[in-house]
Amino acid sequence: MFQALVLDKNPEFSATVREVDDSFLPEGDVTVAIEYSTLNFKDGLAITNRSPVVRSWPMVAGIDGSGTVVDSADPRWKQGDAVVLNGFGVGETHKGCLAGKARLKGQWLVRRPAALGARQAMAIGTAGYTAMLCVLALERHGLRPGDGEVLVTGATGGVGSVATAVLAQMGHKVVAATGKASEGEYLRKLGAAEVIDRAELAAPGKPLQKERWAGVVDAVGSHTLANACAQVRYGGAVAACGLAQGLDLPATVMPFILRGVALLGVDSVMAPMHLREQAWHRLARDLDPALLETMTSEVPLAQAVAAAQRLMAGQVRGRIVVNTAAG
Repeated sequence: MFQALVLDKNPEFSATVREVDDSFLPEGDVTVAIEYSTLNFKDGLAITNRSPVVRSWPMVAGIDGSGTVVDSADPRWKQGDAVVLNGFGVGETHKGCLAGKARLKGQWLVRRPAALGARQAMAIGTAGYTAMLCVLALERHGLRPGDGEVLVTGATGGVGSVATAVLAQMGHKVVAATGKASEGEYLRKLGAAEVIDRAELAAPGKPLQKERWAGVVDAVGSHTLANACAQVRYGGAVAACGLAQGLDLPATVMPFILRGVALLGVDSVMAPMHLREQAWHRLARDLDPALLETMTSEVPLAQAVAAAQRLMAGQVRGRIVVNTAAG
């Protein structure tokens, strides 16, 4: 028996931590003892029933997990291997990792870098892994340290916190946008050279604005993304990965056809394995463990529902790890 955060509709929605056994696990060829999971924005949507994230019931929440293989029919994995799981519909269509165990497909798993423990891997989680995918996308476009200011929107969130820390560690001048004026010191400790009010970007703006950003990591969408595009310097790029403000994009083609701006879509859920492995390798190398700890809080599994509610209320900064062994 083990504890799991189970989401159900029978017929009313419920999110409860309860005891289950191995018969509750889905089909898969690798069983993992989950040591830590985490709460991302998508987890928050699912656990609070704010959006139709879950498409199969009952569901174990948790799109991320890190732990140790306990049983494997996949020749790539053996008992004792340390692994990380992000995405692939886990926690949406396949029972997830906010539980003591998860049964997964071996092809979904990434070998956890030796430099990262299970807790650190989940302090990074999908949010941090997505942030690194954004950085890699900007690098492929040609962004290099010294090219100019790099804007990070939603900077106190999970994606934004990790993106700020990684970009600053690499030598970029990071400008962090946030609606939480009290978190300026937090963002500067992560490496932000400047902190601006998100209100500067959140309202409708002109199709073309003064050129400023060499690159942008945007987890917000809507008017924020439109204004970011309108402010990118000639030939620069925006890596877009989120929709915290909205899923609309009230923009024009002008930044793209007059300044050669590139809008780079970043998907973490179905990203190919070579990108996942590259992202985790770079996170182990380029993210300062001490800074990661400053952006991380921990809750036991029993408190995950309440923590998800705080996350969706905008009362969380950085990353929440969930100790699945703590009940």
